[in-house]
Amino acid sequence: MRLVDTTLFFSPTSGGVKRYLTAKHAWLATHSAHRHSLLVPGSHTRLRPGDISTVAGVQLPFTFNYRLPLSLRTWTRMLLALEPDLIEVGDVFHPAWCAAQVARQRNIPLVGFFHSHLAQVLGRRFGSSIECAIAHYLRQVYSRFDLVLAPSRLMSAYLAQLGVARSAYQPLGVDTEVFSPARRMLDLRRVLALPDDARLLVFAGRFSQEKNLPVLREAMALLGKPYHLVLIGGGRAARPSHNVSVLPYRRDSVELAQWLASADALVHAGSSETFGLVIIEAMACGRPVVGVRAGAVPELVDDQVGELAEPDSGASMAQAIRRLYERDLDALGARARERALRRFTWTQVLQLQLSSYASVLGRSREPGSVRRAMQLRPQGP
Repeated sequence: MRLVDTTLFFSPTSGGVKRYLTAKHAWLATHSAHRHSLLVPGSHTRLRPGDISTVAGVQLPFTFNYRLPLSLRTWTRMLLALEPDLIEVGDVFHPAWCAAQVARQRNIPLVGFFHSHLAQVLGRRFGSSIECAIAHYLRQVYSRFDLVLAPSRLMSAYLAQLGVARSAYQPLGVDTEVFSPARRMLDLRRVLALPDDARLLVFAGRFSQEKNLPVLREAMALLGKPYHLVLIGGGRAARPSHNVSVLPYRRDSVELAQWLASADALVHAGSSETFGLVIIEAMACGRPVVGVRAGAVPELVDDQVGELAEPDSGASMAQAIRRLYERDLDALGARARERALRRFTWTQVLQLQLSSYASVLGRSREPGSVRRAMQLRPQGP
């Protein structure tokens, strides 16, 4: 079976979508006989079946190194050259239209993954009329798909509200060997020249508007010492205030896991999350989480593994952080790790995804041939 993932949401410094695609690629290589290819933007056009193929695109300013290929013909031609049996598209821009054309031409299933709540994000920036227009556009695009995967129950309900009839719940996962309490090896207080009694919090992700970093900064201003926040994802190291440090983006997952595991807790103020991959990564590292009661975050975080604040409120975030430190952080972290192991390993979530693939392949193929095509590689003892 030749599986192809394609999306614009892929760059050297992009976040959750890239980590999902690269983790999926590695898992399929070791757990299945499928040939998995990625087609994403890059600095050059390169065709690499079974690996990461790229379409040259112009670099977009202020977008975390994202590139926009301008030639739809090239994107379509390269999709055809990869000879897919199923295509998954991670956005609703021109890769979706190119993939729809190829899927029709090859008579293969077309699957979407609803990674970004685009309507809500743009609606908050530009108003409700823009949100309605984007929602209408999403409905039009996804009507061409055989299946749309949603990473949370909330997003499944949103797609149903849009009128997308063919959708399925598909959470993301985490490599629990890379993101593990065993990575708690950095003496961050010494690294950051902080006193031993510093209460050390971490955020990791894009410094984009929807992450609501001003809420975290307001919370830290209210908390003062001994609380200290490390924001991982900036362009360069900085200390914008006495209890906030900024560190560059971490490309290496092991290095990111070390920082997550070595802090006291993760804090996350984003209120438009369709899933929240870094939350699961922190939980797998055995760290509690302070999030907000919005988006998909409450599906991951409750009082068993952390605290929830009201969205868009620095005061509420500060109160939630104070409550967290009144509790046993290690016990919360142990329960967080157990939850990640029970529900969010890549093996669990990607086996679910292969079942969803089989359901759309089965509409046009004999059931026996589908089972053979989607069979997992036998595991060793």
